[in-house]
Parts: sequence; C-alpha cells; structure tokens
Amino acid sequence: SSTVSAEKDTVDDLEEALKSSFAEKSESEAQEGVFGKNKRRTSTRKKVRTIIESLALCHSVTPTYDEDTEEKAYQASSPDEVALVKFTETLGLSLYERTLTTLTLETPFEKLVKYDILYVFPFSSDTKRMGIILREHSSQQILFYMKGADVVMARIVKESEWLDEECGNMAREGLRTLVFGMKVLSEEEYQQFDVDYKKAKASVVDRDKNVQSVVEGIEMGLELIGLSGVEDLLQEKVKPTLEMLRNAGIKIWMLTGDKIETATNIAISARLVSPHQSIFTISKVEHKREALAKLNVFKNKLDACLVIDGDSLKFCMDHFRDLFAEVATKAPAVVCCRCSPTQKADVVLMIKEYTQLQTAAIGDGGNDVSMIQAADVGIGIVGKEGKQASLAADFSIEKFNYVARLMLWHGRNSYKRSARLGQFIIHRGLIISFIQAVFSALFYFAAIAIYSGWLLVGYATWYTTGPVFSLVLDSDKEDIVFQYPELYRELQKGRALSFKTFFVWVAKSIYQGGTIMLLAMFLFDQSLSHIVTITFTALIFTELINVCFEINNWHFMMVISQVVAVVIYFISIYALPSYFTTDLFSVEFLWKISVMIASSTLPVFLVEVLKKRLFPTAYSKLL
Repeated sequence: SSTVSAEKDTVDDLEEALKSSFAEKSESEAQEGVFGKNKRRTSTRKKVRTIIESLALCHSVTPTYDEDTEEKAYQASSPDEVALVKFTETLGLSLYERTLTTLTLETPFEKLVKYDILYVFPFSSDTKRMGIILREHSSQQILFYMKGADVVMARIVKESEWLDEECGNMAREGLRTLVFGMKVLSEEEYQQFDVDYKKAKASVVDRDKNVQSVVEGIEMGLELIGLSGVEDLLQEKVKPTLEMLRNAGIKIWMLTGDKIETATNIAISARLVSPHQSIFTISKVEHKREALAKLNVFKNKLDACLVIDGDSLKFCMDHFRDLFAEVATKAPAVVCCRCSPTQKADVVLMIKEYTQLQTAAIGDGGNDVSMIQAADVGIGIVGKEGKQASLAADFSIEKFNYVARLMLWHGRNSYKRSARLGQFIIHRGLIISFIQAVFSALFYFAAIAIYSGWLLVGYATWYTTGPVFSLVLDSDKEDIVFQYPELYRELQKGRALSFKTFFVWVAKSIYQGGTIMLLAMFLFDQSLSHIVTITFTALIFTELINVCFEINNWHFMMVISQVVAVVIYFISIYALPSYFTTDLFSVEFLWKISVMIASSTLPVFLVEVLKKRLFPTAYSKLL
C-alpha cells in the first residue's frame, strides 16, 4: 500500500507485522472489517495483513498434496499466481485447501480460516483483471477482492496519488505489476448483485455484455489496498541466444503484455537491444497527426529499436498499416507492449503480408497460441505456464536457448538436405528419360522402351534408393555453424534451391544421359544388341558417383549404401539373365564402360571444382 513497501530484505518485518496483526485481532474487529462502514484509520500492521490476505485469497491456485510424502504443490493457470501464493506462505499465511465452493487459509498461529467461494470472475485478455467474492465463516463478512493490470485497475479503484509512480518504479526494475483492490459488501448489496448476475447469465441476447455490465457495477468504489511486482526471470543462455540469432540475420520482435517500462527493461537486459542502439518509444497515441508524425520521425532514425504500446499499435495498424509495417520491419528490433493475443496474431500476419518472408513465433503461454498458429513456423516452449503453446506449435522445446540449435543447425541441415535430395531425385528421373529420348531419336523414334520391367523398378529402388537417400546424413561442421552464425544469412538468399539450381541439374541430366547413350553407340557399335546392359551399367555407376560428388562429410551409412547398391547390381546381373548379357563382360567391356562413366562424370566434377575455386561459399572459406 501507500505506507508499506515490501522488498526481499523486509520479509522478516512483514512476517512479524502479519503475526502481530493476527494476534491483535479481536472479535469486534472481525465483524467490523478493515473497510467497514464505521471506517477508521487503520494501523500499518492491519494494512500489511489486508494486502497479504488479498494475495492469499484472490487467485485461481489449488493446493495438492503428495500421497506418500504429503508435500504441498500448487497448480494454477499462471506461474505469477503461484509465486504470490508461495510468497504469502513464506510470511506465515498459507493456502491450506481449495474446493469448488470453499477456500481455507492457515494463519501464522496454525489456525484455519475458512471462506465460502461465492463467485469467481476469471482473468481474460479482454478484461485484464480477475475477481473473487468470498464469505468468511467466522464473521459471515462478504469480501470482494480484485486484481488486474494497472491501466485497468486505475479506472476502477478510488483515485490514488502514488499508484502511477509506484507502478512505473516497479516496471523500470523489470517487474510484472498487479494492482489489488478490495470491497466489503453488505448482505443487501450481495443479494442484489446475485439476482442481477443470474439474470444476466440467463439472458439470450448480449449475454457476455450484460454479465460484464453487472460485474462492473459491483466493481465501483473498490479500495486500493496494494501493488505486487513479480520478476520474470530470464532462462539461462537467453542473452547469447538472442545475440546469435541477431547475428544470423534474423530480426526479432518481442510481443508482450507487460508495461512499456517492464518490456524495455527486459529487452535491454536480454540484449534484444544492443548497447549502441537507441530506443524510440511510441505511446499514448490518440490522433492521426500525432501517429503520423512519430512514424515519420522514427523512419529517419538510424539503428533505432522501436517500443510501442498496445493502444498505439492498434491505432497505427488501423490507420497507417502500410507505413507502420514499412518503418517497423526495417528496425533492428521491435518491442510491442500491452499486446492482447489477437494483436500478437495480427502483428505476425502483417509481417507476413508486407515482407513476404517466413515468420517464426515463439511462445510459452496460452495467450501465445493465436500468434503461434498465425506464423509460418510455431515454436512452443514447455514452461511453468503449461503446455498450451507447445501443443499448438509445430515444434516443442523445453528451453528458449534451444531455438538457436533448432534454427541454425537443424534448420540449416533440413533446408540444404531437402534442396539437395529433391533436386537429385529430379535428376535421377531426368537422366533416364534423356537416355530414352536419345535412344528413340537414334532409332527413328520407334516406340520401343530401352529399359522395362525389373530394370525400371530396380533403378528407382534397390540400385539407387539407398545411396541417394543417404544424402540426408550429410551435414556441415557443427562447431563452425555456431561459431559463425552469419553463415545463416547465406541460406536466407535461397541459393540452394532456385530456378538456377534446377536448370543446372536439368543441364547435368541432359549432358550425362546424352553422353552415355551416344558413347554406347560409338564404342559398342559391334554390340548394339547388348545396348541395355551397356547403358544401364554406365547409368547406375554414374548415379553412384554423382552421389559421391554431392557429399561434404562422409557417414559410415553412406559407404554401406554404396557398397550394398554395387553388390545388389552384380547379383542382379546373374539373377536376371533375361535383362543382362553375362558373356559380354571382358577387359574390353570394362575399359569402354569406364570411359563412358568418366566422360559423363569427370567434366561435371571439374566444373563443380572450378566453381568452388572461383566462387567459394562463405562456409567453404572457413574450412
């Protein structure tokens, strides 16, 4: 409250004040209440007790007990609520039991105080507050507690001189603030509310609006009893992870429900904002001229991070969506504060629409689900806020620092492997098609298939499947990838899979397919009846050698797949006599086949070597 400030070093004083207050409580005080009609000046001890009781009562926390060890644990939708309940427990006022209709506290003197739960108004992203109506068993006093965001509670509670200042002080320290209010209800007031509330719940038209109107009616006249601040501790390695992602060319936006001061403090401490970067803040914008002026000022700033509150964000997106998207996407980092779940999703959709780039949304709570589902890639973190985000995401991780490995390592491997494998499979189909095309052209376009039956099946399966798909085991060196995250920028250019690379593979297929067929006709002009055995042998070994040329780091499974493919091929020569001619094999056959294979693969290999020498990639320069 205004006369009590609690920090880590004053816990003992709070505990002593709470004990003294319960010790001094008399029967007359229990009936009158702290904020009764015969209001009088309360002591500091009673104020301490009132705010601590509100922390222990106004929540959705349920205590559970282990059957074997009888250890107490707390379950709640928000870790902040658990933190506040645990804090009251350290002071001596603990949550003993909670059912659907009752709530029991244990005082510092191990006395149980029981309350009936009359109504609970859950927290939502729209109302940004949570309330509860209780009836104390001993005094039959009806208490209405409410907590919520300062921007909402400031309009509900009685005017205070210190609320804005203290909220700002806590926010600058990086704390998430909640404002607590309380009201003692008479029996008549409660009965009237009960009738109105049930009537609103039973309404068919505008039910939610009617219910909210009734609740707002009882909220009027709340006494401001205190303010809490919960520190949202960063996970380990958050700072180096964000720095690594930023160096990789990934722009990071922080979408949060915290106040501007809290979010700015977290952004600086997490190194989302570099020390040399300035911060430009847009807040409390209500007019078009003001919004346009601020956006134009920020547009001309160099290397400045943007911090914008929820109301200003909505105003800018409603009236200057394109201009806001233009200036914000050019910023090195953006922090959007006081964002609702819907706003988070809208921001993601705006970035996708304006930049046409891939977006990844990372969240750990239920209010991040809409954002995660709106992004191209959703990443959910399994944390204290539950598994809603991880269940709705494409990828689920346990810690934030795993994002760097997910993107820079697994993302890199996935992209490069998919690009190489996809294009190689296309090449594998094209080369045999061009062999058929050249064969048909040489024989006056006769409707004869050069390969048929088991040869076609074997070519696509046991002869080449193992070696070709072993390419997914190829990878870059892990230490280099993390040591130089800037390598990720090269992948963002999309050079591994483009029209250019596709047509290079097409050209390679045309050259190799044409070379195999034409050299077979030239070198084996006396053995054209054996054209199937000749060309198919050259084709299989050409493909196996092509696979070898594509490998950067060998894996033992790659070697095994190559050996198995060769062994299967030689076995099939004798197992399928109707397709192969075994009496053709001789020294002359071997050297001519070798010439065909070398002619189809060596020029391609030399071109690749020359390309790497003249135009080396950033990764190859580091090897």
